[in-house]
Amino acid sequence: MNRRKLMASLAVIPAIGLATPVFAQEEPLKVGFIYVGPVGDGGWTYQHDLGRQAIEEEFGDRVETTFIESVPEGADAERALSQLALAGNELIFATSFGFMDPVINVAAKFPDVKFEHATGYKRAENVATYDARFYEGRAVMGTIAGRMTESNKIGYIGSFPIPEVIQGINSSFIHARKVNPDVEMKVVWAYSWFDPAKEADAASALIAEGVDVILQHTDSTAPLAKAQEAGAIGFGQASDMSNFAPSPRVSSIIDNWAPYYIERVGQVLDGTWESKGTWAGIAGGEVEIGEITEAVPAEVKEEALALKDSIASGEYHPFTGPLNRQDGSEWLAEGQVATDEELSGMNFFVEGITAKIPE
Repeated sequence: MNRRKLMASLAVIPAIGLATPVFAQEEPLKVGFIYVGPVGDGGWTYQHDLGRQAIEEEFGDRVETTFIESVPEGADAERALSQLALAGNELIFATSFGFMDPVINVAAKFPDVKFEHATGYKRAENVATYDARFYEGRAVMGTIAGRMTESNKIGYIGSFPIPEVIQGINSSFIHARKVNPDVEMKVVWAYSWFDPAKEADAASALIAEGVDVILQHTDSTAPLAKAQEAGAIGFGQASDMSNFAPSPRVSSIIDNWAPYYIERVGQVLDGTWESKGTWAGIAGGEVEIGEITEAVPAEVKEEALALKDSIASGEYHPFTGPLNRQDGSEWLAEGQVATDEELSGMNFFVEGITAKIPE
């Protein structure tokens, strides 16, 4: 049938009363993600991708998701974000701190696209930020570390010297010291979020200094592998990393992004999305404490879980005075609690940490 005959036949259908209205199927909401590491890193990126999968499970064919993995922070991030926007994604999640300026730059070019940036602080009308209070989980890990160390030397592998990481180092140390006043903390910087070789070298350097408990704010399982070789213990970072349980991985801090992602996608779908900043923790379910294995004595496990519960209830804040800065000057008086503004700009170590923050 040629086009003229087709149109003529369609024209008579209403007259004989046989037609029912036909509406075009609503297109699915396209949601894009960029990841700083590979989805198989077993840590940070893996958890974000679980959140992406949770969106698909929750909304089915109402959404269509895609991701670009292993995106370096900088110009490459701008290209990846632009690629997702040009591909028709109406909501884009950028899941690493160093994507902050690329998000702001690309968002200005695509005002009709909504952007969400993880762990950043710059917002715009179409840019929201979201973060988790990782320092709450670090307090619990620090408690276990302080109880479990035999050498009284615990180590911390930092990624970059930004407030989020400095908060974690301070919180871990404060709570290790609370249960073990003889604890020393060694800090090594990897200057990468995900680089197994650098992370392994950092763990080896700490072990060479007598460290027998390793914490990390980097994304691979390489430090746990080194701890296993040396007979040290460690903790899962961002994800459970349960392949290393019951030891050296004796517990973990888990980032659960799924509830947030589901909430925000739902708000785009129902038209209620707005730019805002979100910073949730243990109480909000974004920070979880993984299984505490049998390698940890029962009384230590009980102590750690009690701390978790007191943080969740709001009874206790991990940064409660008296606390001094590294140089001995007073920071928080007895009973005083750090404000979110102080924490979000934290650029100093607390008293007792001898390591220096790189300039």
